[in-house]
Amino acid sequence: MKIRYNAPVTLTFALASTVILAISQVIPDFMSNFVVPGSTYPFNFFSLDLLRLISYTIGHGSWEHLIGNMSFMLLIGPVLEEKYGSVRIFIMMVITAVASGLFNVFFLPDPSLGASGIVFMLILLISITNVRKGEIPLTLIAVIAVFVTKEIFSMLFEKNNINEIAHLLGGLFGGFFGFLFAHEKKQKETTPEKPAGTNVSYTNT
Repeated sequence: MKIRYNAPVTLTFALASTVILAISQVIPDFMSNFVVPGSTYPFNFFSLDLLRLISYTIGHGSWEHLIGNMSFMLLIGPVLEEKYGSVRIFIMMVITAVASGLFNVFFLPDPSLGASGIVFMLILLISITNVRKGEIPLTLIAVIAVFVTKEIFSMLFEKNNINEIAHLLGGLFGGFFGFLFAHEKKQKETTPEKPAGTNVSYTNT
């Protein structure tokens, strides 16, 4: 029996995040390379600062922060990679990271780091798994109710170092991707197969 690298995107992301945090324990300023700045900080779009729009997701402020995010990612990520494919999950993660990073650069005053936005994207995405046309999964309603209520409450009434906006944006993208690819899957299921030995072609309308 051999060990299989079954979820390359999830496992590589978790490994990179762990290595980055471990190095930062030895080199204190190292983590500053994995932070996306806020609106009150300079950001040069024509420099290596652009990499921060993605690299901030593998930076974490503490082992507790890292373990919290990776616990969810390692549970959910492999399932989603199996369903959607590693390339597609990677693209979803990049889009979510860049969009949340840009929002932070333009609209939020403080720097941010961590994979929480991506984790919440995956949580919403998996809650829409196997959605059917004309139906809304009860699990999706439950996740949104708990998730949105908690984040809004924390944003309004708690003083912490958590970027709730990144969580909400991640969840928004997760819901969008879930319904987008559920529709695509439905189209594939309803497209008739071409009979063997004929030249008949079909067009989706």
